[in-house]
Amino acid sequence: MQADNVRAVIAATDAAAHVRMARGRGCSLEIDSRMHTTGVDYLRYRSTAPRNLSAIVGVPEGSRLCDLCREPCPVSTWQPLDVTETHIPPGPRERDLATLPKAHLHFHLEGSMRPGTLRSLCTTHGLAVPEIRGFGSFGAFASTYAAACEVLRQPEDLERLVHEVVEDAALDGCRWVEPAFYPFHHQQRLGPQREVWRMAIEFGEAAARRHGVGVGWIAGIDRTNDTDVADRVLDVALDLVSGGAPIVGVGLHNDETGHPPEPFGRQFLRAAEAGLLSVPHAGELAGADSVRGALEVLGADRIQHGVRAVEDPALVAELAESGVVLDVCPTSNLMLSVVGRIEEHPLPELLAAGVRCSVNADDPLLFGPGIADEYQLTRDALGLDDPMLAAVARTSFEGSAAPAEVVSDAMSAIDAWLDSG
Repeated sequence: MQADNVRAVIAATDAAAHVRMARGRGCSLEIDSRMHTTGVDYLRYRSTAPRNLSAIVGVPEGSRLCDLCREPCPVSTWQPLDVTETHIPPGPRERDLATLPKAHLHFHLEGSMRPGTLRSLCTTHGLAVPEIRGFGSFGAFASTYAAACEVLRQPEDLERLVHEVVEDAALDGCRWVEPAFYPFHHQQRLGPQREVWRMAIEFGEAAARRHGVGVGWIAGIDRTNDTDVADRVLDVALDLVSGGAPIVGVGLHNDETGHPPEPFGRQFLRAAEAGLLSVPHAGELAGADSVRGALEVLGADRIQHGVRAVEDPALVAELAESGVVLDVCPTSNLMLSVVGRIEEHPLPELLAAGVRCSVNADDPLLFGPGIADEYQLTRDALGLDDPMLAAVARTSFEGSAAPAEVVSDAMSAIDAWLDSG
C-alpha cells in the first residue's frame, strides 16, 4: 500500500498531545478542521513510508495513542483509538509545513508544556492532574494555566520544560522563538524573580545550542495587577538586559476585559527606550478600542492576537499602513470563543487587507495544536495556499527580534521551501 494513497482518521480524547512527538516516528500528522468542534479531536495521520498505515497507528482492539508515538506516558487518561482507513486518489504533493522555516512569536512558556510532562510532574509532586480540555471562557483557561505553573517546583522541572519547548519548536520548523514568561508565577516555589529569570535564560541558551533554535524572551506584565507590580517586573527585566540577557520584548497579558492597555504606557515607554519590542495582547477579549490603545499608548511593534481590529475598518487600514504585525492564534481564538467557528476566523480577511500577520499556537498544552499544526489548520480550514503561508512565515521573522543573520538565512530557506513544490 503506497503512502500517498492512504489516510487514517483517528478520534481520541486529547489526541493532539502527541502530534509533535509522533512526527519522525513513521507518520506525519495533520490537524483536521473538525478539531475541537466536539469533545473529540480528529487527527489525520498520513504514512511517510510505503507500508500499511494500520500497522503504524495500531488498529487492534485496545490500541492507545501512546502506541503510535512510542513515548512513555500514563495511558489511563487516553481513549482507545477509533481508526477508519480510507483511500485517497493521488493528487499534487503538498509541501511539508513542518519544514517551512518559521519564527514562533506568540506563545507562553508554561502553556506550551507537553501534556505528558504535566502528568509526570503532577505524579512526582503528588498533585492532582488538572483537566486541560473544554475551555469556553478565559476564566476556565486561566485557572488551568495556573495549575500548570504549580507543577514547576524544582529547577530541574523548569529545565525540562524549557528544553522540551525548544525541542518541539525545532520539530515544527522554527528557527527562532520568543516565549513569554512571567516569573512572578514562580516566586513561591523557585525563588525571587531575578533568580527564576536567570534559570530560564540559562536553560534557554542550552536548549538553543542543542536544537539549533534561537531564543529571545518576552517579559510579561500582568494587566490585572497594579502598575507598581509592572514596575517591579520591568526593573528586573531591564537590569538583566543591561547585563546582556536575551530579553527582547515586553508583553501585556491576562484578561483584557476591564483592563485596558492605557495605564501601562509609562512602563512600555521605558522598555522602548531600552530597545525592547512592545508586544502587548489586545483585540482578543476586548474589541478594536483595545488594539487602538495598544498602538497609540503602548507603541506596539506587534500585537498579540489583534483579530478584533476587523470590527473597525479604519483601524484595519491603519494597521496595513503601519506594518504592525498581528501575532494571530487561530485555535486559541476558537477555544476561547473569540470566533464561533474556525471557518469564521478573520485571518484571511486581515491578510487580504494588507495587514501583516504571523501564525502562532499561544498555549499548545491547553488548546492542542503546536505551531506547525496551526499552519496546517490555516491551510485546510482557512484556505491559505503555500505562497500565502510562506509570506506569513516571512512576516514572523521580519517582526521578530531575531538577529539579522537568522532572518536572512530564513528568508532564503523559505524561498527554497516554495521552490520545492
